Amino acid sequence: MHLQLPPSPAICSYSDQRPPPHSHLHFRPSHRKSLQYLKSLGIIQPEFTTTPSPATVSHILSTIDFFKSKGFSEPDFPRIAYLSPRLFTPSFEHKTMKSVFEFLADDVAASPEESRGLILKCPHILESDVELCLKPTLGYLKSLGITRLNTPTALNAHLLDTRVRKFEEKMQFLRDVGFSIEESKRVCARFRAIFGYGTENNLRPKYLYLVRDMKRDGRDEVMRFPQYFGFSLEKRIKFRHLHLKHRNVDGDVPLNRMLLWDDHKFFKKWK
Repeated sequence: MHLQLPPSPAICSYSDQRPPPHSHLHFRPSHRKSLQYLKSLGIIQPEFTTTPSPATVSHILSTIDFFKSKGFSEPDFPRIAYLSPRLFTPSFEHKTMKSVFEFLADDVAASPEESRGLILKCPHILESDVELCLKPTLGYLKSLGITRLNTPTALNAHLLDTRVRKFEEKMQFLRDVGFSIEESKRVCARFRAIFGYGTENNLRPKYLYLVRDMKRDGRDEVMRFPQYFGFSLEKRIKFRHLHLKHRNVDGDVPLNRMLLWDDHKFFKKWK
């Protein structure tokens, strides 16, 4: 059974034919149909015990119309509502979202389609303050040499929605283990996913294993292959290192070969 979606409440639709006598033109769907529509989009959950008021429903419908004016379609709403339900609450103002769209277009140089893609990857960005959060973040990322942030990838979307202090934590970690400021910037620019990893429970143990157990020059190895930090320490790094060590070739194999090759190629080369 298919749910017939009611027309947008902000747009009046007229028929070319004269309506029959005694009929009425309805400019807004009934409250019941509006609720059904919002439930079908995942914005209102069926298990909710409190029914939203007509004023709340009207606000949500106007939010939907705003999204549609920016190129979003109905299949997009369940994801947006699930990840950022606050966007559809009466207390959230549309002007906040408008300023984010302007930021993406003017500062990030994202096309309308790219902006839509970035927001779908990380809807929470629409809740961020442009002046206090997004612009400082963009400026910091640019100072590291990170470019093409308009490309609508999940990584770019979450980087734009990350606060500067978290970037500084990763930079400080690299400085602590011996990298210069410029070297730290190059590592981050070449492997921007580094900002998504925890320092003490991820990056530091991997670096210490590289230096202490693998007996390698950590700074030199990471400068050549910063993607090293992206591999699982237990499932990939240790496992393959010990395999090579048992064959007395662990110091001869570059990190990129050791970690990037698939299992078939790796074990065929070093049986």
